[in-house]
Amino acid sequence: MKILIVEDEPALRELIQRSLEKERYVTETASDFDTALDKIELYDYDCILLDIMLPGGSGLDVLARLKELRKKENVIIISAKDSLEDKVSGLELGADDYLPKPFHLAELTARVKSVLRRKHRDGEHHLQVGNVRLHPDTFQVWVDEKRLDLSRKEYDILHYFLNRPNRMVNKNTLAESVWGDHIDQVDNFDFIYAQIKNLRKKLKDAGASIEVKAVYGFGYKLVIH
Repeated sequence: MKILIVEDEPALRELIQRSLEKERYVTETASDFDTALDKIELYDYDCILLDIMLPGGSGLDVLARLKELRKKENVIIISAKDSLEDKVSGLELGADDYLPKPFHLAELTARVKSVLRRKHRDGEHHLQVGNVRLHPDTFQVWVDEKRLDLSRKEYDILHYFLNRPNRMVNKNTLAESVWGDHIDQVDNFDFIYAQIKNLRKKLKDAGASIEVKAVYGFGYKLVIH
C-alpha cells in the first residue's frame, strides 16, 4: 500500500512518514502545492494525507485536480484549519475523512487503515481470493489453514494483487506501488521478476488456487483456478 503525505511542516511530515513505515506502508512525500500536483498527476496512491494550507496553493485545489483526473485515491485531510467550511468543501470535493491538527499518530494510522479497509475489503479485516487469505493487521497469509511464510516484498506484492484480482497490472505500476516512486531511476526490473518467481513457487507449493500470471509485453495478472 502506497501513501502520499502532503505536509509542509518538516518535523510533522517526518513523524508521519516514520509512523506509517513502521506499519509497512510505502510512503512518498510532498512539501508544497506544486510538488503535490506533480505527484498525483504522475503516480497512483492508495491513500493521500493532505494538508490544506500549503506553500504555493491550497490542498483543496489538489483535491479538485484529483477529481478532474478521475482518480480514486482515498484522501484524508490533515489540517490545522478546523472550520466547518473547509471540512464541508473537502468532503464535497471527494475527501474520505478529515482529521484536525494536532492529532495522535495512532489515530491517524487507524483512520488510514479504516479508509483502506472500506475501499479494498468492504469493511472486512482480511482479504480473501480463492483459498488464500491475507490479514493486513498481522501481515499473515494463509492458504486454507496453512500459514504461508513470505518475505516482506513477496507479501507486499501479493497484497497488491489480492486487491486487484483478474486485473492486468503494468510492471511499472506494480514497481511504483511496492517500492515507491524512486523506482523510475533503476535500469531494469530483474529484482521484481525474482520476487514474483519466488512468490509464484510458494503459492503453488502450498496448493493455492490463485496464480500470478505473466502477461507478455505488459505485466502480470492474478487469476483464480
